[in-house]
Amino acid sequence: MIPYTQIHFEPGSRYSYSNPGIVFLGRIIELLSGDDYEVYVDKNILKPLRMYDTYFDRTPCHLLRYRSNNYYVEDGEITANGLDFDTGITVSNGGLNSPITDMIKYLAFLAGVPAERERYAEILARESLEEMWHPIVEVHVDSATGTRSQMGLTYFLLEHGDLDVIGHTGGQLGFISFFYVDPLTGAAAIAANNTLGIAGEGDLKPDTRRVMAEVQGMLFERVFPLFEPR
Repeated sequence: MIPYTQIHFEPGSRYSYSNPGIVFLGRIIELLSGDDYEVYVDKNILKPLRMYDTYFDRTPCHLLRYRSNNYYVEDGEITANGLDFDTGITVSNGGLNSPITDMIKYLAFLAGVPAERERYAEILARESLEEMWHPIVEVHVDSATGTRSQMGLTYFLLEHGDLDVIGHTGGQLGFISFFYVDPLTGAAAIAANNTLGIAGEGDLKPDTRRVMAEVQGMLFERVFPLFEPR
């Protein structure tokens, strides 16, 4: 990929989402650890967090019956994309598959559930994790909601009124998802959808991405503020 990649600006000087950057990071992990990227993550993150139903690329036989298809819906027409595809060299960018039950364990790690902090520290020191949540570059300010978005080290940092959360959104084929964590209170939320609905011309029904954005807004306005600092 390197011969086909150009650096358009000084790193850290402005924001641009970079899938290849994560691919290169995955390769760096391989070179430093001596493990394939998938093996390193499984040994050092997934298994210690007991995320036993999380895997890369093609679904294991024993989990296949639980695997959801994903769909595009446009102008009432449904297109199924199939269960699996091989991400190849870009596995670090988009090859991980995880059910909500396992992702909750990951969010508990980010939130720093007190009862598990000693075990979490064996995966990554809390200080190192929180260093990833320092703002590096401005992303944008949503004029409609007032939400300010900045980028840390792979995490988005969102400011909404008095609320500060970290999180990430994702999209692949028909799947879209997000998670957010409030480090101050330990509150966390996750949502996923396996159907990417696209509003047709003249169709007043909102597309799936807008529905997910509305859910996000509800969380920031009505749910996260219910929790007190720990």
